[in-house]
Amino acid sequence: MGKVHVFNAGPCVLPQEAIDKTIEALKDFKGTGISVLSISHRTKEWEETMNECRALWKELLNIPDTHEVVFLGGGASLQFLYVAMNFLEKKAAYLDTGVWAHKALQQAQGIGDAYAIACSKDKNYTYIPKGYEIPTDLDYFHITTNNTIYGTEIKEDYDCPVPLIADMSSDIMSRPVDVSKYAMIYGGAQKNVGPAGVIFAIIRKDALGKVSRYIPTMLDYKTHIEKESMFNTPPVFAIYVMTETLRWLKSIGGVKAIQKLNEEKAALLYNEIDRNSMFVGTAAKEDRSLMNVCFVMAPGKEDLQDEFFAFAKAQGMVGIKGHRSVGGFRASLYNACKKEDVEALVACMQEFEKLHK
Repeated sequence: MGKVHVFNAGPCVLPQEAIDKTIEALKDFKGTGISVLSISHRTKEWEETMNECRALWKELLNIPDTHEVVFLGGGASLQFLYVAMNFLEKKAAYLDTGVWAHKALQQAQGIGDAYAIACSKDKNYTYIPKGYEIPTDLDYFHITTNNTIYGTEIKEDYDCPVPLIADMSSDIMSRPVDVSKYAMIYGGAQKNVGPAGVIFAIIRKDALGKVSRYIPTMLDYKTHIEKESMFNTPPVFAIYVMTETLRWLKSIGGVKAIQKLNEEKAALLYNEIDRNSMFVGTAAKEDRSLMNVCFVMAPGKEDLQDEFFAFAKAQGMVGIKGHRSVGGFRASLYNACKKEDVEALVACMQEFEKLHK
């Protein structure tokens, strides 16, 4: 089989270095003679890995001592419920910028008074709302920083008059983040920092304990902070792969270095979309995501969509089909996606254009 260029929206492409280390650990974890799939989470070897993973998070994002990092199962969608259970007492506001942001809001509405402070659904979620005011009587304000389906992204850390909570599932570790501005940052690992099966949560410790409701033990963030993410058996394999992925990120210069590379990759592809007569971008230019580049056939060229899919597939492009709810194309340029992969996609688009001139 020829070389493939992976642009899957998730699970993401992972660095080969992390994959190679994981293959070794599948056979023998840290010289124990036991596969990482069979290792007990109560061994000192595993506790060392958990501590290293947590330390890498803190180092790479410069997380202050006011915040703690926990790892849980269940996916980011379960965190929509966790967030409301732990932070919503009277009222919360959400920025509705896409499917996942809206689902997070819906879960909160099942717990208490939560509403959308602004929404971009009027233009099919192709922009980030601006110009709204955040009330000061909120328990928290929730944002989804990157919208994988529609290709929009919030690339700044908001100054917020109330506790700010962010779902950063698909752009965490892609740029430096001022963690001190957030009461909580959470997300699934499978977009940028590991395989499916584990979520990360970065929580300001003094933001907890403000609700009067009973919180079930497993849904209480305090439980997992106090037990260092091992109240119950953690997703061992996924955390191990995440650790190796973060090791790789550190080895190439950390988040500042990867931000530069991500900006270069995105510029390459967006410039070609804007130049190429066959394609057109769908997200507002000022809000274009560096992680998920969404585009469609240009007006009058719609009947060539299936032909381009086949053409691109034949050249090794994998995962460029848009989400089923919007169609078109989507190339996800997560951290481990190489610049050469983007260059190959650009060359493919240029060649397709030549065939139809």
